[in-house]
Amino acid sequence: MSRRSGGGGRNRLLVQGAENAVEQMKYEIAAEFGIQLGAEQVSRANGSVGGEITKRLVATAQSQLAGAFGQPTGPSRG
Repeated sequence: MSRRSGGGGRNRLLVQGAENAVEQMKYEIAAEFGIQLGAEQVSRANGSVGGEITKRLVATAQSQLAGAFGQPTGPSRG
């Protein structure tokens, strides 16, 4: 298991080798949002990038799972 930073079980990447892809995704999303990442930014701006990373990773995983089980992809119901 790969560990990025922080403690207490947070900020862990569960797939080895994913660090570079997630780091690239972070900067691509920040550019899309017009955010310059860094400690000088408000946490809300930096956090919006992290939230979008999570949404995109979940959507990717859902698409892969749906494809593996022959399910159509789309918004979840319920």
